[in-house]
Formats: sequence, C-alpha cells, structure tokens
Amino acid sequence: MLLALDIGNTNIKFGVFDDAHGYSPAATWRVASDRKRMADEYAAMLRNLLELGGYSAPDVSSAAICSGVPPLTPEIVGLCRTYLGIEPVVVGAGVRTGVKVLYDPPRDVGADRIVNAVGALKLYGGPAIIVDFGTGTVFDAVSADAEYLGGAIAPGITIAADALFHNASQLRRVELRRPDGVIGKNTVHALQSGLVLGYAEMVKGMVARFADELGGQPKVIGTGGLADLIAEEAGVFDAVNQNLTLSGLRIVHDMNP
Repeated sequence: MLLALDIGNTNIKFGVFDDAHGYSPAATWRVASDRKRMADEYAAMLRNLLELGGYSAPDVSSAAICSGVPPLTPEIVGLCRTYLGIEPVVVGAGVRTGVKVLYDPPRDVGADRIVNAVGALKLYGGPAIIVDFGTGTVFDAVSADAEYLGGAIAPGITIAADALFHNASQLRRVELRRPDGVIGKNTVHALQSGLVLGYAEMVKGMVARFADELGGQPKVIGTGGLADLIAEEAGVFDAVNQNLTLSGLRIVHDMNP
C-alpha cells in the first residue's frame, strides 16, 4: 500500500492507495501543519489515522512526498524511515515526473504544482488549467505536450479574509458561503459577496486569459479546500478533484519505483 503525503502551509494531507482503487485514494486524512511538531508526533498522529481507517503501519509498503514547507520535509521523511521502515520518493530534482518544466528557474516551482500537473494530464488530458484553492489561489498552465508553462499566484480567500478582519476594526469573521445577492444588505453579506462572488469573478477572468494564451480547448481542473464553493459560482470548471495532488503523487511514484 502506498502512502502519499502532501505537505502544505496550512495542512498536511495523507492518502493511501491500493490496487483496487487505482489513482483514487482509498482513504484520506488532513492535519494542521505545525513546524514545531517532530517526526515522533506526526508518526503518532498517522498511526491513529490509519487505525481509524481500518489500516495499520505495516500495511504501508511505500511512500511519496511533495512539500511546500521545507522545514517540515525532514520530519516527514524521518517518520517514513523510522516508523514505516521505507525510503520515500520526495518530489524534487532528479525525480521523474514526465513533465517538462519551462518555468525560470525550474526549481522555483513548488513540488505540489508539478504533481498537480502530472495528475491533471494523466486523469484529464492536456492542455490543462489547474486552479488550486489553498493558502494561495494558484493557477497553473500545462500544454498538451506535457510542458509546465507557468502560472499565477493570488492571495487565498482565507488569507484575504484574515487581512480584512485584522486591519479593519469594524469588520468581523464570516462564514465563507454564497450570499443571497451580490449587493450585500448588511456587513456579513457584503463580505461574503466580495470574498466568494468576487473571487469567483477573478477566477473566471484568469481562466479566460489563460485559455487565450494556451489555445485549444483546455480542461479546467479545480482542487483545494474551497474549490467546490468557487466552482459552483464561477461555472468554468470541467472537474473538481480534491485529491488531485495525492493522485499525482501516486502517478509520480509509479514512475520512480
């Protein structure tokens, strides 16, 4: 059984893959990223999560990792080595992905962005536009020839909301959901309109601009925590796949036995 680990700034997402489920994880879990936690602590959390899913540590025979948080990478690698007895595939220089990176310089592209490109190409074909709603809202463009062309990065919706709450004394936290109308009749609805509908319009505009430059009929894939909410409002997505990064890790692992 393969354990895939996606280390992000906000969360670490775990997924397990077996032959029966192909490129879809059999189970997934999410924990908060904490740079102060040690490998031992993450190992204890992982063991409990596996047991809750009906698995155990000895079931894991291989692992693949992508990380956007360099200080956490050695802790998770240590977890795999010490508690699982395996050497994980860590996506980075020297790891085969099947994607040609045209970014300048290539090492500046986050591993998760390349893994998302791998997953999108395998599962949906190219050209593709990937929108990842995480700590940042990240747009990526991949050609039909498996070339990672580049992308765009905007503040994530939650980051933007936090900035408002921390810097405007009369504004407060609100639930991120669709308001009754775009013209907010109270502060809560006005914030929801700007954050949810405003971001949906930004996504629509950026996807249209990406599509103009890419040409053809690109597939538009959404992933990340708020992808379902924004996809419903933007109306430009061909698919929303919350496990795109984990599936991409499965594919990359298969290329690097």
